[in-house]
Amino acid sequence: MLGLKEVRSSGFTLVEMVMVIIILGVLVLGVSSFVILGTRIFVESTSVDQVLSQSRFVMERMTREIRNAVPNSLRVTNNPATFQCIEFVPIQGSASYLDIPIAPAASALTATVMIPSQGINPAQQMLVYPLLPEHIYSATPIATEGRLLDIASFADIDTNTTTITFDRAVRFSEASPRSRFFMVRNAVSYCFFANGNIRRYNSYNMFRVTQPTPDQMGGDAASALMAESVVISDTSPIWPISYTPGTLSNNAVVQLTPQFAVNEQAFQYQHQVQVVNVP
Repeated sequence: MLGLKEVRSSGFTLVEMVMVIIILGVLVLGVSSFVILGTRIFVESTSVDQVLSQSRFVMERMTREIRNAVPNSLRVTNNPATFQCIEFVPIQGSASYLDIPIAPAASALTATVMIPSQGINPAQQMLVYPLLPEHIYSATPIATEGRLLDIASFADIDTNTTTITFDRAVRFSEASPRSRFFMVRNAVSYCFFANGNIRRYNSYNMFRVTQPTPDQMGGDAASALMAESVVISDTSPIWPISYTPGTLSNNAVVQLTPQFAVNEQAFQYQHQVQVVNVP
């Protein structure tokens, strides 16, 4: 008689499979939640760090450029609902003059000056004793008398002095108490916009009697985006630039108070920049 051999099969029951699926689902949910949370924290912290870096950069750059502005060249304008701009003229070079034609003396074709450390470029203009913004922005550089005049060329006398030649006989309107002159070229503007952007303009090549608007300076295409995420109230705009002109006893002061916001976090600068008022 043949014997019967018992055969046993191994495997998982339906209950075991369901339990494994449930456990794996719980683990995947926990791990994915952790990954999503970590990714969200990384993205938010990166955004905050980017805005912080941009804001620090633009504040530092504005501070340096404003401190290097020609005395009495700053002016501020704004459209209450759209923008606020500060304009100034950077110093391209500055030194003392030795012999220049100054009213009421006769006009002359040349001037003898110390060589600025930044050098002299014939494309620049020579400025002496500006007391008001109008002395710069309303000047006629091609005139025969004024505070801001074109130059034609220059030739070094020695390592310290140079002779500047004009293309016509000229004289400056008033002497500087410190015998100081500036070489200038173009104006620069920083504009804060209601949409949260900060832009820098320097491509407009002529001084204007009235401070230009961003559109008159060429719009966004002629500017560099310096920072974003500036908060400007829609209902009652409080603009971040406050300018106090200099006096005989105090330097000019620019107060910068921009507020930035990102990911429901806000931070505000309280920055004061002094412009030496010694023309």
